[in-house]
This record gives sequence, structure tokens and C-alpha cells, in this order.
Amino acid sequence: MSEVFLTADTHFGHVGVCKFVMADGTKCRPWDDPEKMNEDMIDMWNKTVSPKDKVYHLGDVVINRRFLSLLSRLNGDQILIKGNHDIFRLDEYLPYYRDIRAYHYLDKYMLTHMPIHEESLGRYAGNIHGHLHNNRVMKDGKIDPRYLCVSVEHTDYKPINFEEVKRRFKAQQEVL
Repeated sequence: MSEVFLTADTHFGHVGVCKFVMADGTKCRPWDDPEKMNEDMIDMWNKTVSPKDKVYHLGDVVINRRFLSLLSRLNGDQILIKGNHDIFRLDEYLPYYRDIRAYHYLDKYMLTHMPIHEESLGRYAGNIHGHLHNNRVMKDGKIDPRYLCVSVEHTDYKPINFEEVKRRFKAQQEVL
């Protein structure tokens, strides 16, 4: 039986993302070399996702179009939710994705690249998004439990099972 996975912000081939640091100066990603990052993340992806699984990639796939071909090495039936760095022509992404969307509604959750405005949350169980990398949506100094970031920095640099995402949503709502 196939499963559903989510991921965001792979940034394949992005030299700069290997240099990003958090407020405390800690590196956001463990790699110094984007080629090593690419190979490690492809390996982790393919150990997690089978060819028959569905993957929603919530944007920011690659930075340089020459890395688009890496997507052919990834397992899964993929749907792209475009991110702010997904700037190439749609036909350049289509060989790798079954569909390309601005957002997607899945089991009462809104899937987007950037977090949606809080006034739009009322009709959804929550917003699953990327864009924030190591950060989370905050409200009044605390994590806002209506949002969950699936940027690879939050998912051990590989896609995360949708059932696990729902468990994380439930757990953070209970805690927060």
C-alpha cells in the first residue's frame, strides 16, 4: 500500500543554504558542500519513500536549474506546491512532477509553501508549510500550534510521513 509524504525546502544545489546559521551561530544544515548534501538527501529520500508513494514537495526544490535533473533520481509520485524559489518555467518542472499547484487541501489541512495568514486558518485543521527552514510560526512568544513546518531541517533532511505530521500536530496542540 502506498503512503503519503511531505517535504519542503530541499534547495538541491544551493551553496548558500549550506552556510545558513541560526541565531545562536549553529549551522542549519550539517553539510559544507552542496554536492554532498544533494547525494545524502537523495539517499535518505529513497530509503524513506518507495516508488509507489505520493510526495507533496512544498516548494523551494532547487536554486539553479542545472540541478533539476536530480529530481529524476527521487522515488515517489510527486506533486509540487510551488515555493518562492521555484522560478523556472512550469515545463521545466513537469518531467519530474505529476502536477504543480499553488496549494493543496489534504485531509482538512492546507498545504502551502509559505504559512497562510492566520485569519484563513478557521476552515482548516492546520497549515502544513515550508519556507521557514529552522524556524516556526510564533504567536505571543510561543509556537503557534495551528502551523507545522516540514522544511527538511525539521524532518531529518528527508520526507516525513503524513501520519507522523498529523501526530506532531496533535502533540503540539496538546502541549501548547
